[in-house]
Amino acid sequence: MFIRNCWYVAAWQEELTSQPLARTILAEPIVLYRTASGQVSALEDRCVHRSLPLSMGRVCGEHLVCAYHGLSYDHAGRCVHIPAQDVIPKNAQIRRYPVVEKDNVIWIWMGDSTRADETSVPDYPWHSDPGWAHKKSYRHIAAYYELIHDNLIDLSHVGWVHEKTIGGTPEAHSRAEVKVVRSEDQVSVRRWMRDSVPPPTYVKAVDFKGNIDRWMEIRFRPGLVSIYVGANEAGKGVDEDHYRNTFGARIFNGVTPETEHSTHYFWTAAHNFKVDQPAATEALFKEVYATFEEDKMVLESQHSRMRDLPGAPTIDLISDAGGNQARRLVKEKIEEELRHVPVPA
Repeated sequence: MFIRNCWYVAAWQEELTSQPLARTILAEPIVLYRTASGQVSALEDRCVHRSLPLSMGRVCGEHLVCAYHGLSYDHAGRCVHIPAQDVIPKNAQIRRYPVVEKDNVIWIWMGDSTRADETSVPDYPWHSDPGWAHKKSYRHIAAYYELIHDNLIDLSHVGWVHEKTIGGTPEAHSRAEVKVVRSEDQVSVRRWMRDSVPPPTYVKAVDFKGNIDRWMEIRFRPGLVSIYVGANEAGKGVDEDHYRNTFGARIFNGVTPETEHSTHYFWTAAHNFKVDQPAATEALFKEVYATFEEDKMVLESQHSRMRDLPGAPTIDLISDAGGNQARRLVKEKIEEELRHVPVPA
């Protein structure tokens, strides 16, 4: 099941043009597009006439036109023109989804539109902060979205799965000092690894000569997992004044469920070193891309085996504390929504 009353990443800003974009979100078919005036719209992806996907149509000015019989829709989902007749039925209406364009991201609200508070859209200023450079990507993952949450929140796997990139010493990750904090709407996990071996990605980025002190912060809220990692030479420590770290990287992880068995994964890798060197941005991106490809293989294999053996018992580890808090948060939000579902008369 899914939380519906929250903001999810629907697309990157540049994905939306006058060419309609089809995307399934929370098992609902959506069509996203940009009108001639630049307005972003998200509608139910079907024509009221015979349900042809509107994503097969085209944008004409401010309207989306069905490719079957030319019915035109405005940004609110109302049919405003039918070429074959002058009368437009009162029920010629499809669902409109609230959308917000912010920080190079298109956010969508899948729940009760009256509760869609635009001020609650997550801030991510590092997509435009001149002190940071970044590059973005998208992956489709054939796995349940909460498995992705687990993977991003519990970084103890890094030393085992990502040995060739961001890993370092596996034992250092497994024995990291960890602090988990839960609030009503988010989970924060902080990890410290002092005097540890620098991973290949860090060495390539800033040429560490010896051991390092590493610091990681993971912030989870439904729809977005933000990760900040920092490092200094061992002994200098890693404080919370992020800009003092020799190596600093921020990873944006937009986790948007597609179905119970698949997820849209939007991510960016930003860095605060060599920000005026595009080659450095590209090099970090390639390292993180390789890392996420390894994660994708793990996640899809997990999900496949869970489908093969439904109900098979599993255990929790100490490192699952943050991920388990995130699962509880998701469960509580879903249960709260179900309690407020109107009962049919």
